Amino acid sequence: MTSSISRYGMSVPFAGLHLHQHREAMRELVDLGYTDIWSSEADGSDGFTPLALAAAWAPELRLGVAIIPAFTRGPALMAQSAAALADAAPGRFVMGIGSSSNVIVERWNGIPFTEPYKQTRDMVRFLRDAFTGEKITKQYDSFAIDGFRLGVRPEQTPPILVAGLREGMLKLAGREGDGAIINWLSASDVAQVASIVHAQGEGKEIVARIFVCPSTDTDKVREQARFAITTYLNVPVYAAFHQWLGRDQLQPMWDAWAAGDRKAALAAIPDSVVDELIIHGSPEACREHIGRYVEAGVTTPALSVMGFAGVEPLEAMRQLAPR
Repeated sequence: MTSSISRYGMSVPFAGLHLHQHREAMRELVDLGYTDIWSSEADGSDGFTPLALAAAWAPELRLGVAIIPAFTRGPALMAQSAAALADAAPGRFVMGIGSSSNVIVERWNGIPFTEPYKQTRDMVRFLRDAFTGEKITKQYDSFAIDGFRLGVRPEQTPPILVAGLREGMLKLAGREGDGAIINWLSASDVAQVASIVHAQGEGKEIVARIFVCPSTDTDKVREQARFAITTYLNVPVYAAFHQWLGRDQLQPMWDAWAAGDRKAALAAIPDSVVDELIIHGSPEACREHIGRYVEAGVTTPALSVMGFAGVEPLEAMRQLAPR
């Protein structure tokens, strides 16, 4: 296993593969030494379906979702979905929940993105209540529940991780969650983030989605990575995150983006920022860089292969396998 990593995850589904074509890839993940798979939910597959398939196809893997937005399912449906997957994979499912962003919640789903901290906190509290199997009639700050009882109680209650960027959510992850899910940060940023989580309680898990492209075509990787960076880091919650981290090098990009000059925004991103946020280079160099995240406090790296410079996701999965 790379460095001192005890858990080593891969993001699914893989680009270019339909869900029904993932059986062999998931079996190969097990053979290669990966311990986890982590799904997500934005504009592709939902967060639960890939994990449900893996529950049957690869029972050796731990199954995590990073993340389900706290806004886009009603509380009862959220509890049903999480409990059903926990019931299908006893002791192997990790529920990740977070506020998501105004783009996904409001622009794509037509749901007001109001008081995201409270919505996330209340959904965590409701899930804790629901997993007890007791009938719930309760007024939370963000919603009210009248007489709901979860009809499927999993044999093992799944841990709940909270996606956190800045202090409020990170403290919530450490105080009321079983740990935090983080992404779009450098290895050197991890200590600042993880210390806030650990200050709330001992033994909290820190899952990091880490963007990786095992390619030595540096110019092409940087060129294509800039598009990904402008797409994400101009979303208000991520821009605020990087301002909080002190990444002042991105201010020219934010200014150009706000002025509507997309070409100037791309050109304004320094190579050093690309190299911090998206791991690239030889597979050996990538594994060394992943190890720096672990040394800084990440307990579970969840690799996300970026298909820049013609990189094929399945081949990258093999190249990045733990050694």
